[in-house]
Amino acid sequence: MLGIGPYITASIILQLLTMIIPALETLSKEPDGQQKINRYTRFLTLPLAALQGYSFITLMQRQGGGQLIGDLTSFQWISAIITVTAGTVFLMWLGELMSEKKIGNGISLLIFAGIIASLPSAVQRLIATFDATQAFNLLIFLGIAIVTIVVVVIITEGQRNIPVNYARRVRGNRMYGGVNTHLPLRVNMAGVIPIIFAISIILIPPMIAQFFVSATTPWVAGGARFVVNLFQNQVFYGLFYFIMVFAFTYFYTFVVFHPHQIAENLQKQGGFIPGIRPGRHTADYLQKTANKILLAGALFLGLIAVLPIIIQPITGISSLAIGGTSLLIVVAVVIELVKQIDSQLTMRDYDGL
Repeated sequence: MLGIGPYITASIILQLLTMIIPALETLSKEPDGQQKINRYTRFLTLPLAALQGYSFITLMQRQGGGQLIGDLTSFQWISAIITVTAGTVFLMWLGELMSEKKIGNGISLLIFAGIIASLPSAVQRLIATFDATQAFNLLIFLGIAIVTIVVVVIITEGQRNIPVNYARRVRGNRMYGGVNTHLPLRVNMAGVIPIIFAISIILIPPMIAQFFVSATTPWVAGGARFVVNLFQNQVFYGLFYFIMVFAFTYFYTFVVFHPHQIAENLQKQGGFIPGIRPGRHTADYLQKTANKILLAGALFLGLIAVLPIIIQPITGISSLAIGGTSLLIVVAVVIELVKQIDSQLTMRDYDGL
C-alpha cells in the first residue's frame, strides 16, 4: 500500500540532519558511520510508515464516503496500521538484501519492478481506447520516447575526464608513480535520487490539505481546498516539480561530492591536475568544474521530470503515461545492473557481458 515511500522519506530526513547536526556529519565520515546512519534510517522508517498508513486509511474512508472502508474498531485500526507498516518493512529488507548481494541498488530495483509491472496494463488501456485518428499522435509519442531513451543513455553515461598525473617517487631501488590517469566527473552525479526525493516531498502538501477540506473553521477549509486545487493545476505542479528536482540535484550532489577530500587524497598520493596547484586550488577547480557540469545535469533531470506534462497536450495520449522519470529510472537501473553483473563475472574470471 505504501511501497518504499516511508524509507525514502526517512533517507531524506537523515541526509538533511547530517548536514545540519555536526555529530551526524562526523559520524558519516567514520569507517562504519554509514552503516550506523542506515540503521537510524531503518528505525525512522517505522514511525513514518505507521503515520502514512494511518493517513492513507483515513483518506480512503473520507473519499469513499464510508463505502470503501467503514468505521473501524481500535483493534482493526491497529491491525491495519501494523499490516501496512509490515509491508514497507518487508520491501525495505528486500531492497537492502539485493544491495548486500550486489544485485544493483535494491531500492532502485524495487521502483524499477513497479514501473515494469505497470506496462502491460498501460498497453492494454491504450489498445482498448485506440482510435485510428490517433495513429499519427501515437507515432509522435513513440518518436519522442525513442529520442528520450537515447538522450537518457547519453546523459547517464556522460562524464568529464579531468587529467591527473602522479609524480615519480624513488624508494630504494624501486620507482613509484609516474602514471597519467583521469578523474571522471559524471554529468548526472545524483542519478534518479533527486526525482525520487522530489516526488516524496511534493505529495505531502496536498495529502495534508485533504485532512482539512471538511474542517468546521471556514478559513482552514478554504485554505485546504486552495492547496488541493493549486497542486491539481498542471502549470503550477510542473513548475514546482521542476524547481524541486533542480534544487535536490544540487543538494544531493553537495552531499555525495567532496572536492576538498578528493584534493587532499590526491595530494597525499602525489597526484596533481596539470596546471593546477595541489591542495585548495585543486579543490576550487574541481568545485567549479562540477558546478558547470551539474547545471546541465540538473536542467536535464528537471526536464525529464516534467516531460509527461509537456507531451500529453501535444500527443493527446494519456492512457500510456510512461513519463521521462520512469524511462530514466529504468535505463539507469538496467545500466547499473549490467555493470554490477559484469564486474561480478569479471571477478570470477568469466567473460563479461
